[in-house]
Amino acid sequence: MKYDALIIGTGQGGNPLAGALAKAGRRTAIIERAEVGGSCINDGCTPTKTMVASARVAHLVGRAGDYGVRTGSVSMDMTKVRERKRALVERFRSGSEKGLESTNHLDLIRGEAAFVDSNTVRVQKPKGEIEQLSAELIVINTGLQPALPPIEGLKEVPTLDNASIMELDEVPEHLLVLGGGYVGLEFAQMFRRFGSAVTLMDRGEQLLSQEDPDIAEEVANILRDEGIEILLQSTAQKVQQNGDGIIRMTVETPDGERTLDGSHLLVAVGRVPNTQALNLQAAGIGTDDRGFIKVNERLETNVPGIYALGDVKGGPAFTHVSYHDYRILQTNLLEGGEASIAGRPVLYTVFIDPQLGRMGLTEQQARQQGRKIRVAKLPLNQVARALETDQTRGLMKAIVDAESEQILGCAIFSPEGGEIMSMIQIAMRGQVPYTALRDGMFAHPLWAEAFNSLFAAFEE
Repeated sequence: MKYDALIIGTGQGGNPLAGALAKAGRRTAIIERAEVGGSCINDGCTPTKTMVASARVAHLVGRAGDYGVRTGSVSMDMTKVRERKRALVERFRSGSEKGLESTNHLDLIRGEAAFVDSNTVRVQKPKGEIEQLSAELIVINTGLQPALPPIEGLKEVPTLDNASIMELDEVPEHLLVLGGGYVGLEFAQMFRRFGSAVTLMDRGEQLLSQEDPDIAEEVANILRDEGIEILLQSTAQKVQQNGDGIIRMTVETPDGERTLDGSHLLVAVGRVPNTQALNLQAAGIGTDDRGFIKVNERLETNVPGIYALGDVKGGPAFTHVSYHDYRILQTNLLEGGEASIAGRPVLYTVFIDPQLGRMGLTEQQARQQGRKIRVAKLPLNQVARALETDQTRGLMKAIVDAESEQILGCAIFSPEGGEIMSMIQIAMRGQVPYTALRDGMFAHPLWAEAFNSLFAAFEE
């Protein structure tokens, strides 16, 4: 079968690109080996944030007495939590699938794709039949999968990843979490709020290694306040399961060797690209030493006519990045543009509670670049909205260029921190100086009003 374009993977970049190409009259095939929608819909953003919402309700009910509200004891119906999560995933997934199937000039093909050469892909379908497809334009959007670290005994014990942990029908008695990044933190807090004892360990000196130390420490303090045990600079040496089903992990910590016993183990130490089955060498596609596909600023691989977008190309692994990659390719392939990912801002939200919204440079990055900066900090216990709602845990921090007065970056660790961060993002995109936020009038008493105080609170 000959097409004008082949898209491998139905993630958040591949789907809209396939639709745009087909609507432009190009005969397009999009290939999917599993569920339509990629990790975001199936085992990432949509299901996790649905369950985060359940955990937050449990936490608020547990705090009801702080607000003068009398309630009973809190218990979890994990079957109901899972049903709610599954229903929303199915709604989003089926909507994406119907959208693809109803688009003219677009074929959704189920199966495992592998390159035959730089213009040809072999697809093994679920029932074993083989189909060969060719096109002058091929786009790879195959995403990532959880990594399994080389720890003695790990392959012999039952482990959870970001997908399987959301299918539990019971609250773990004691959840061991290996990894202190976004995934590890979100699930650690979630299951602590569901009622699990939680121990989290990470090899680094701090959680969230890409953050400034003061932000990472504030995050750690809040999680500890909720009863999560955090072991930093700690390395798992060995894992085994005893006859009672208890998972025993031997961990080397700064204070010596410890033995941890848990009912469940979540492995959240990172993700690796889904490139193993693609037979990239047949097409001559270059990868780095971790298997990520190398692309230039226009998302082109080293092979003419072959592109990669989303997580599989490396870099920040976020849905909004993948969707923006689609826009880059749409502009260049269909509109004759010269769009590039060069200079694209890095922004994201970690959906712990409170949320951590991040945008632009950290203080460490700005100093490493030799910039003349000013740093503003505002604890939430100095914010009216935080006091009124009794949500005073957290910190707002902004990095400003001392000469131009432009905002270089921010970390908003606050209720709705991602939304608040997005307001600063708009200011940064519009090159609005920090003084406009410091002196602006915001409705009282909103979180945004804190900008008046934040941008007047520079460290001297």
